[in-house]
Amino acid sequence: MAKMKSKHPLPDAPSLFPILPARPTGIARLAADAAHADDGHLIDFRALEVRSILNRTVSRRGLPFTYSINPYRGCEFGCRYCYARYTHEFMELRDPASFERIIFLKQNAAWLLKQELRHIDPAEEIALGSATDPYQPIERRACITRSLLEVFAARSGYRLGIVTKSTLIARDLDLLCDVAKRNSLTVHITITTQDAVLARKLEPRAPRPDLRFETVKKLSAAGLRVGVLCCPILPGITDSEEALDGMASRSAEAGAHFFAANPLFLKPCSRPTYLSFVREHFPALVSDYDKRYGHADFVSPAYRNEIATRVQRVCRRYDLGRRSVGEMMTRIPPQPAATLPFRAQIEQQPIRYAG
Repeated sequence: MAKMKSKHPLPDAPSLFPILPARPTGIARLAADAAHADDGHLIDFRALEVRSILNRTVSRRGLPFTYSINPYRGCEFGCRYCYARYTHEFMELRDPASFERIIFLKQNAAWLLKQELRHIDPAEEIALGSATDPYQPIERRACITRSLLEVFAARSGYRLGIVTKSTLIARDLDLLCDVAKRNSLTVHITITTQDAVLARKLEPRAPRPDLRFETVKKLSAAGLRVGVLCCPILPGITDSEEALDGMASRSAEAGAHFFAANPLFLKPCSRPTYLSFVREHFPALVSDYDKRYGHADFVSPAYRNEIATRVQRVCRRYDLGRRSVGEMMTRIPPQPAATLPFRAQIEQQPIRYAG
């Protein structure tokens, strides 16, 4: 006689060997193994043992440099618009705030750079500071960026672009001049607004705008090619002709060789942080931002062209000409004014962050 099946079968017995959580791989594993390195105000600094310091750029839209170097992962400045917050997701750190609260210091960076430079064409462009600021405050103690400049100062024929919004870069004026004597060097100082009050809300731990203009002046007086990147332009906040005119005027007065500005690119990882800033400080603009960025990360082509036209006008007004090919750090031929310059392309077209 067939055995009847119970209407209420017993639950399966628990396994004697439950499956253990999967071990992280790649950069996530390196991050998990990173040892505590230093302390800051509400910041945990960790030593990251990386296999490479020179990252080959990968982008669907194309970028004006072949390689990038980021001495740090994460950035203390906490800029509300920063697109690079997504890079912490590769390390299983998915809270956007972790990008500015857990900072990784790449170990043996100079040694790695020496090895890797042997295998690349010196004519290829290298961007230092494409995702995180190479002169954020921890650099005062860690000196990783300075160690990298020492490597370039001992070599010739390389094409290097540096992007920072920090006044700390002036500390390395001696090295920068040595690098520039034997290589092609262009320094890009990001200054988003002249308004110190707005800058403190927007870039809470970055140096004041007036101090950044003073840094441009110091670098220019030392004979370095240096320009101002007024990026990103914030719709309804920093995009007026008057605001751009003031920025270009101050840039020219500081001795900048070029001035560039492009509209905000709002990647999903930075959207909550930035839109929270808008709701708190510019509530009247919330609906405008919903229209502009509700279904897209980029502004419309019409608005982008409008900003490009304004930038052209102020550049002509203050004799801030277009950069040469060498200063652009790019192989891309001359294009219409609406195309994106060096730092703006970095901010508008995020790269695959490999190390």
